[in-house]
Amino acid sequence: MTTAQKSLTLVLGGARSGKSDYAEAAALKLARHDGVLAYLATAEPFDDEMRARISRHQSRRNARFETVETPLDITTAINGFGANDTVLIDSIGVWITNHMMAKSNIPDVINTAIACLVAAPCSIVLVSDEVGMGLVPERAMSRGFRDHTGMMNQSVAAVADTVAFIIAGLPLIIKPE
Repeated sequence: MTTAQKSLTLVLGGARSGKSDYAEAAALKLARHDGVLAYLATAEPFDDEMRARISRHQSRRNARFETVETPLDITTAINGFGANDTVLIDSIGVWITNHMMAKSNIPDVINTAIACLVAAPCSIVLVSDEVGMGLVPERAMSRGFRDHTGMMNQSVAAVADTVAFIIAGLPLIIKPE
């Protein structure tokens, strides 16, 4: 059997916009029956609110997804998949926050991730927050998060096949398939 052509999809949106639902449906549509459908979860359950949030995501997720907990090293996880596999990464914003808390060199982390996304043999759907449409945050760490996430979003969008912006649960396709 021949392998499917890989694709890279970026799903952007604000808080509670429906971006995760859209991304899960997109990944299910891309998934092959002879491949793995993986959900790379970047969130860590640091408190009760985050545990409840993770539980909500898990309970509504299609049972076909194999969950891989990967708060920092998405590149190693991605490199473990093959041409027939589909990977959903949720979310880039949480992943960047984890790296900020770990005091990683964020530009290096972003560059490594982009190179991995381009070289990956599998189809990938990424979920990320659109954070550049609001006020300038008061605190330096918040501004850093906004800046790093914006840089990651721009870098992924440049190499993505599809970019969708989710508003009130509705997709606006910015970059076509």
